[in-house]
Amino acid sequence: MSLYSIVTSETTLFWFRRDLRLQDNAGLYHALKENEHVLPLFIFDTEILENLEDKTDLRVAFIHQSLVTLQEQLTKLGSSLLVLHGNPVELFQTIQPKAVYTNHDYEPYAQSRDKKVKEILEKKGIVFRSFKDQVIFEKSEVVKDDGLPYTVFTPYSRKWKAALTEASHQSFACEKLFQHFKKVAPLPFPSLAEIGFEETTFSFPERMVKQSIIEKYDQQRNFPAIAGTTKLSVHLRFGTVSIRKLVQIALKKNETWLNELIWRDFYHMILWHFPQVETKAFKPAYDKIKWRNNEKEFAAWCQGQTGYPIVDAGIRELNQTGFMHNRVRMIVASFLTKHLLIDWRWGEAYFAKKLLDFDLAANNGGWQWAASSGCDAAPYFRVFNPQLQTEKFDPDFKYIKHWVPEWGTPTYPKPIVDHKAARDRVLKVYKEALS
Repeated sequence: MSLYSIVTSETTLFWFRRDLRLQDNAGLYHALKENEHVLPLFIFDTEILENLEDKTDLRVAFIHQSLVTLQEQLTKLGSSLLVLHGNPVELFQTIQPKAVYTNHDYEPYAQSRDKKVKEILEKKGIVFRSFKDQVIFEKSEVVKDDGLPYTVFTPYSRKWKAALTEASHQSFACEKLFQHFKKVAPLPFPSLAEIGFEETTFSFPERMVKQSIIEKYDQQRNFPAIAGTTKLSVHLRFGTVSIRKLVQIALKKNETWLNELIWRDFYHMILWHFPQVETKAFKPAYDKIKWRNNEKEFAAWCQGQTGYPIVDAGIRELNQTGFMHNRVRMIVASFLTKHLLIDWRWGEAYFAKKLLDFDLAANNGGWQWAASSGCDAAPYFRVFNPQLQTEKFDPDFKYIKHWVPEWGTPTYPKPIVDHKAARDRVLKVYKEALS
């Protein structure tokens, strides 16, 4: 069966990207409501995949696994998922559907891609419609009274909460419209090997909202030895859960957890208004910092061999699981930028390779916060003391002992830098660059 015989002029395509679910999906709801014969589509984008060095990349495996789930659900509904592999811009040049529906993506590459796709389709008289789905408020929906974007989180979060209505987080009842999926036998479904990646036996975090954790989130979230976080970040990243559903729960259960969801909106808003942050400091003066960029020390950091156990525990957790506890992320990022004076972009790129939940907006925002170069960042003279952070958040060393079993033995390396000397050095370097 050719692509042309599947995608006819009566077929409306719904293009999945960061929204891999059938329930409460804004763009899918509108596609089903406004059309019959809706065929779901996913494209393994070679422009993205070809930049991934690791052919066992867990995120690709997670996407593939999520698509298998979607295919099973669609098959039961008498429909199918159309999975393609290639450059989306080129693929859309070759087909002639009735319309294409999707959800917004705010990253610079996605913006450029979607602009090209829209132009191609509109030249052929094909409707391209995109909807807000992965955030509650986007772009300029929450701005200061003068219309300018917020660059500090606290006033942004206050305005965000003031703007929130039931309609803001109301779910989309997609299931009432499932009869509008195109009736088609299951279409060919590529294996990971067929798109150039390897199978994995890795066990991903469950797609489960653990309300008992959310209820205690404000009390437990800073202690990495406790299962005090939901591990939902990978599901939020790829849209296997709905942000609206999570906000509904957060409003009832825990405001601190709600604030974490608002941070996601904040960083996406920052990336939208200030796309230059992808490669440059939000505060331009911080691009004048003279980084040491010692490759040997960077390698020790990447391997969890710095001699600072809380830092090493975090890196090893990341390397082995694709996850790092958020409190530890701050300590680890501060150590790289402040103790070792290594460019935050090096650390950001390493996290981008390793994090299951890698999200450009949040990763960039977090690293620039740690380096003091970002919006609403820690002041440059704040340098986390790893020992004090350990005493405060892992006092029994349970987290450290789990990930650094050789800690306290002769095989564990000595610290690669002295805390006081490193602090004095970074304050001097930052002060010179900013004066």
